[in-house]
Amino acid sequence: MAELARLLNVKENRIKDTAEQTAHAEVLLTEDHGCLFADPGETTTQFKQKDIVANIDMISAAKHFTLNLDFGPYCMRYTRNGRHLLIGGKKGHVAAFDWVTKKLACEMNVMESVYDVSWLHLETMFAVAQKKWVYIYDNQGIELHCLKRMNNVIRLEFLPYHFLLASGSYDGWLSWLDVSIGKLISRYNSNLGKILVMTQNPENAVLCIGNSKGVVSMWSPTVQEPLAKMLCHRQGILSCTVHPHGTYMATSCPDRTLKIWDIRQLAGPIHHNTLRSPANHLSYSQQGLLGISMENVIEVYRDTGSEIKPYLRERTNWSVSDIQFCPYEDVMGVCTTKGFTSLLVPGSGEANFDALEANPYQSKSQRREAEVKALLDKIQPELITLDTTTIGEVDVPKLKEKVEAKKQLLFIKPKAIDFKPRRSKAKGKGGTAKVIKTKKILKELQRKETIEIKRKTKEELFRKNENSQNKNYGVLNRFLPKS
Repeated sequence: MAELARLLNVKENRIKDTAEQTAHAEVLLTEDHGCLFADPGETTTQFKQKDIVANIDMISAAKHFTLNLDFGPYCMRYTRNGRHLLIGGKKGHVAAFDWVTKKLACEMNVMESVYDVSWLHLETMFAVAQKKWVYIYDNQGIELHCLKRMNNVIRLEFLPYHFLLASGSYDGWLSWLDVSIGKLISRYNSNLGKILVMTQNPENAVLCIGNSKGVVSMWSPTVQEPLAKMLCHRQGILSCTVHPHGTYMATSCPDRTLKIWDIRQLAGPIHHNTLRSPANHLSYSQQGLLGISMENVIEVYRDTGSEIKPYLRERTNWSVSDIQFCPYEDVMGVCTTKGFTSLLVPGSGEANFDALEANPYQSKSQRREAEVKALLDKIQPELITLDTTTIGEVDVPKLKEKVEAKKQLLFIKPKAIDFKPRRSKAKGKGGTAKVIKTKKILKELQRKETIEIKRKTKEELFRKNENSQNKNYGVLNRFLPKS
């Protein structure tokens, strides 16, 4: 009991030190994400975009704009640093540009149906799911690859820490492609039919797929069966999205219900709302705001703890086909059947960005350096699991194998030397005496090498035993050799 109390005190002291260090570091976070505040008798939902634009600075007001396009309905993706935007129209229109400066990178018509688009690890390459196959383009619009193993794809997701391009097809096939080496990691049939709803959990890179039976299943490239299944609705899933921290998941279905789930517990919903119309698209912001599109109406909900309440409401001229919050900006992108609209949502983006994680203002050299570091830190597909803590755990079977193998080195006999000399045909060159002498020399060298290996192994084991007597490894104490 005394030992347990000591360990608990050590853990509590570490938690207090961490909290104090975090409080000291918060002084460096000079920006606040903020939000809209309403006067008594008013609600924030009555504030329209024109009211917000009229009361902010010119730089922020320029982030609200509308693009009238004729090749919709459109789908969209922001880059991880929130600086670049990629849009794709169902009739073949694809465009990539810096939406802040309005500088166009490329624009083309692929002359085929476009079902989904996705950026890769940088803004220099993007993937487009076209009529038959998935194509990879650079930021100049030049075709780099045609992925014929990914056919009839209608949904794309990119896993940035694993460098994996995941796809869901019209026939229910799931595929994972490693874009760093150009190798298809895994491809199998999910037996779910047409995959219309697919999103990723940013916390553990697991794909969440909704089917027509109201079930959300979670998939990994290393297992051909779902890691978990959740019966979320009595009807088919219309949309699904996961919080950036991997804590909550929002789902909707045609009966106008919206449910918020704690994805860590896989239990019942923590919030259950009935909307005015079915929610066709859902999206979470970095600060936890939930964007919902219902036909041509956009609503943003904010979690107040006990319930979620409407925060903003806006109406568009055309039906909404896709929505996404822009990282590190108080902006939400809305794609419609006739174009694209950028809406201002105060308090949706993270105010303080980590330049080593995602830098909206990175230069060309910084981008190259970040790409090299990301490749060095790439996580293997085998580590995509529901429990993210397994990455830091000890592989007990392999550890035991290594320890036992080192101990057995002390008792292994030297290998027998199978010495077969080459007979020389020259007269007087060689003979039985010389063969025996050479064999003795080789045996002596083998004996010295074995003695040296045993000596080093004994020293290492003795050093570990001495250190283990003076150190406490917590839960890892069970792996120490017994005295």
